[in-house]
Parts: sequence; structure tokens; C-alpha cells
Amino acid sequence: MSSLAVEQVKVGYSNLMIIDDLSVEIPEKKITTIVGANGCGKSTLLKAIARILKTRKGTVYLDGRSIQLLPTKEIAKKMAILPQSSDTPPGLTVFELISYGRFPHQQGFGSLKMDDLKHINWAIEVTGLSEMRDRSVEALSGGQRQRVWIAMALAQDTDILILDEPTTYLDLAHQLEILFLLQKLNEEEGRTIVMVLHDLNHASRFSHNLIAMRNGAIVEEGTPEKVMTRSNLKAIFDIEATMSVCPHSANPIYLSYTLHKLSEHTLQKENKKSG
Repeated sequence: MSSLAVEQVKVGYSNLMIIDDLSVEIPEKKITTIVGANGCGKSTLLKAIARILKTRKGTVYLDGRSIQLLPTKEIAKKMAILPQSSDTPPGLTVFELISYGRFPHQQGFGSLKMDDLKHINWAIEVTGLSEMRDRSVEALSGGQRQRVWIAMALAQDTDILILDEPTTYLDLAHQLEILFLLQKLNEEEGRTIVMVLHDLNHASRFSHNLIAMRNGAIVEEGTPEKVMTRSNLKAIFDIEATMSVCPHSANPIYLSYTLHKLSEHTLQKENKKSG
């Protein structure tokens, strides 16, 4: 099983520094979700972990070795990556695009072998794409395309899955289908999953570990019980949340929320009335 660790990394774009001196370890064989407001650095951290972005300082370690020093094909045998947005090469069918996930396991430009076909067909089946396998990817809806990209990552058959907002474009039912699939891969095959989600309740329900970020730094990290608290949500999102417990996972969720500043203003008005 492969391991991931981030040590004192500094990451940015051009002259803009997003993350400065951040360190964190990713638990093996667990689901870790990075959460936070837009622009907090969660996708930047994920890109640094996946070597999509080069760190300006510090190191990301894969199995104790600097990820910057590893050959791309060696990384791809251990870690599959689903970026936030992907451009589909024109003219490809669903089967053809998913088959690209087997590239790290092939020698040169060799044809697909029985083991490759087994992983491709399995990925097609578990993502509900069997009836679309021969259709053009360009003809699919946004949600269907998202499932094709997830299937390609699954066909890669790696210990680690890195996913940046994997439920984007999906309706409520398909969001749950993908999250249940990731949960199954973790529970039955011990795969380490690292992802970014915007839906906090989904993050809490399906994760063992949460990394909550604000302004390029980690505000809190740990179990959903540790991270999903009223005080942490206020610190991370500037909201006052009404909390409850998920009946499916027993992890904390929020029922509703209001802006922290609005809440203070409302409280002041109520105090004036009562005075």
C-alpha cells in the first residue's frame, strides 16, 4: 500500500502564493476529504500532492520518496488523478477513453491484454456506463462525462485515488452513487482516497479524515467529529451553523446556517428589543 505525506510545502501561481509552509500526512487506506471556501487552497494542495503543480519549497513524499524525483509512469502505477476539469480528445468512445487508464501498465504502444480488458470492463460496469460504452464521449451530458473520467481513473487500478470535486455536474442520485463506489473501493480493497468536495455533509458522511483549510493554511484536521463543529465552521466559512447527526453514518452534519455577521446583527436587534 502506497503512502503520502506533505512536508512544509510552498505552492503558488506566478507571483501569487497560495500555500506557505503546509505539512500534513494522508492516512493510508482511509478516505480523506479537503474542504474549505472557494480560493482557500484546497485544489492547490490536491494539485501539489498529485504533482500537477510543482512545489516552490518543501516536498511531497510518495512511499517515502520525493514525488518530484519519481518517473511519471511509476507514479501513475500508484496514484490515479481526476482533475477538476478535463478536456476530452475528440472522436473517442467511452470505452476508448476509459482504456487510456491502462497506459501506465502497458509496454510501449502494446495492445490491450486480458488483464487490461478486465479492469476496463469492471470500471465501465461499476460506474453505470455499460449501455454507453460505444457512444462518443462528446455526445454525453456533463454528468455522464464525469462518470467516464472517474471510470478511467478506476481502470488505472492504483492504491491511491486523487479526485478534485468528483461529484461536479452530477445530480443528487449520481453523486451518492459515486461516493458509495469510492466508499466500497476503500472498504473492500483498502484504497486510499483523497478528494476535494464542496458538500460538507457528504464530506463528513463519507470520510474518515477531513482537512479544513482557510487562506492556504489548515484550520483543523482529523475525524469528522473533530472538524465538523460550530466553532470550526465559523472559523472556516464565517457561518453560524445548526448542527445535527447523520442518521446513516452517525457523523455530524449541518441542518442550516446563516452568515456569522448577519447572525451577530440579528442578535443585536433582538437584544435591543428585549432591553
